[in-house]
Formats: sequence, C-alpha cells, structure tokens
Amino acid sequence: MYAVVGCTDCEHLWLLKDARAAETATCPRCGRTHQTKKLRRFVEEEDREAARQARAALLAKQGGNSEAFSETAHVAEMEREIDDSGVDDAEYLEGSGLDADEVEAAGERASQGTHAGSSGSQIDVVRDALRECDAPTADDIAAYADERGVPSEKARELLSKLTRRGEASESRGTYRLL
Repeated sequence: MYAVVGCTDCEHLWLLKDARAAETATCPRCGRTHQTKKLRRFVEEEDREAARQARAALLAKQGGNSEAFSETAHVAEMEREIDDSGVDDAEYLEGSGLDADEVEAAGERASQGTHAGSSGSQIDVVRDALRECDAPTADDIAAYADERGVPSEKARELLSKLTRRGEASESRGTYRLL
C-alpha cells in the first residue's frame, strides 16, 4: 500500500510505502520527522504507479495546472518522453565548451584520491579511519590517511584536533569516534 502524504512544515508531498506499518516518516525536502498516524493521507493506492500519478495530479492542482495536467500522458510515459528527447551529459558538456572526456577523466582521478562515501576533505579521511579501523592507534590512522592522500603528520594533527573538540577519544593508545 502506498500513500501520498504531505509535510506540515514545508507542504511537500511524497510517497510513503506502508504508511500504516511505519511509526515515523521523514520529509525528503525539509528533513522533519513526522508520526505517520498524524500525517494527512491525500491518496492511498495499492500500486506504486497509481500513487505516483495521484501525487502528480495533486502537485499540478497545487500549482494551478490541473487543466494542463489532464491533457498530458501518464507520469511514467512523460518520463520516457523526456528521457528520449533530452540532452545527454556528453552533449551538454560539449555545448558548454567543455571536453566530456576530460571531465570524465578528472572525475575518475578525484574518486581515486578519496575514500568512497567521504567528502574527500582531510578531516573526513581521518574520521573515516576512526570508523573503519578496529581499535586504531595514531599510527594506524596516519597510515590509513596517508594511503588516501593525507600526509601522516597532518593526519596526526587532525586526530589531535578531533580529540580536543570532543569528537574523538583516546584510551590506552587507541582512538574512537564519539
């Protein structure tokens, strides 16, 4: 069962699967957590596509575009049409004066220098080391960071900074993220 629900703060409408089973739901736009029993259910459908269509109709009505929406195809069909007629990434980049191959190569170089899931900043690499290493010592963290492009000495400084801030703790030579 899918329900179209709305946020009481930002008025965003979204699909919620199993609204009756979940205790809470988080608005994807503003991040507010709601008790599902208190959320207004505008539409409930067994089929996800039917719920998507109902949400699209509600959004059109909310924006004053009900008439235009009634003349359009089903939401899924509209997405296919947009995908078929849209500009692909390479064409967009070339049209902007950029070399698509160079952009792709730069992205690959950047992803090789950082750990997946981290933002790539030096302090994030140290945080990742604290999360991923078992009972890490300062040497373990420095080695982890060094493998990811952060100099060992800089990693030790950042570890000290995290400890002073209270974001990490040290006990008997091992560190952990708080």
